[in-house]
Amino acid sequence: MSDINQGGAGIVSDAGKRNWLDRYAPEAVKPYGRLARWDRPIPAGLLFWPCAWGIGLAALGQPHIGFGWWAAVLMAVGAILMRGAGCTFNDIVDRDIDAKVARTRSRPIPSGQVSVRNAFYFLIAQVLFGALILFQFNRFTIWAGIASLGLIAIYPFMKRITWWPQFFLGLAFSYGAILGWTSQTGGLGWAPLLLYAGAILWVIGYDTIYALQDIEDDALIGVKSTARLFGENVRPAIAVLYSGAFVLWNAAAILAGGSWLFALLSLLAAGQLAWQLWTLDADAPGNPKQRFDSNHYVGIILTLALLADWVW
Repeated sequence: MSDINQGGAGIVSDAGKRNWLDRYAPEAVKPYGRLARWDRPIPAGLLFWPCAWGIGLAALGQPHIGFGWWAAVLMAVGAILMRGAGCTFNDIVDRDIDAKVARTRSRPIPSGQVSVRNAFYFLIAQVLFGALILFQFNRFTIWAGIASLGLIAIYPFMKRITWWPQFFLGLAFSYGAILGWTSQTGGLGWAPLLLYAGAILWVIGYDTIYALQDIEDDALIGVKSTARLFGENVRPAIAVLYSGAFVLWNAAAILAGGSWLFALLSLLAAGQLAWQLWTLDADAPGNPKQRFDSNHYVGIILTLALLADWVW
């Protein structure tokens, strides 16, 4: 590939050491895998878990139908594809900003591993494969999924014009709660809307933690974020967001027909969120990233809680 920088390893600075992509993927694939963040799978999980919650919530409301396992498999694949497409589009738009930030200047486009033109071709390929996944669902879900593309498209520009880019990330990253529900029911209701709202607050909270890594560089180049907006009040602000998410998740479960079992098990997720805040240290290298990554366990816990309540 002519656009791969042969002069260096090309490893992205904030990717995990010895990740599977850098260890096993063919050399020609690695730059594109880095562009799609295949070397960092946890955020793809964070995109998938609201999908699983929506499916699980629908199972509570329709216990005779059960949990949509095949829908969950399709949405897991779709989450990988669309997260990759979103990251590719974000890197195309943010290539000049990324070149000025220490953590991101080693990404494929600013480092010269992938040209903008080839990144665009890769973006189109991911979107087309994602469309193949989406067209396996009912008409309502297909149109709802198409509507979400607008949220994906506007997100990269929000950090330039608002202090709340994390809110727009929440709108896009939590949308699976809607798709998971509609894939099983063919329509909407208050329960999935409350689930979606709770997931949005959760995303704002955990991405604020993530943004703490870049707060100094963002201030220098004028990039806005909730991490900068909250400043010294970042911990209580995230506590409010996480508390609101927990309340909305439980309200959604009650409306869908959930029992005390979900409420009890969801306390484990609340404990994980509380641990993040209790141990958060923005000045310790790697600390915000580790707290951000731990939200993967929140997704797992709530999915298992919904499954357990459905079985109950």
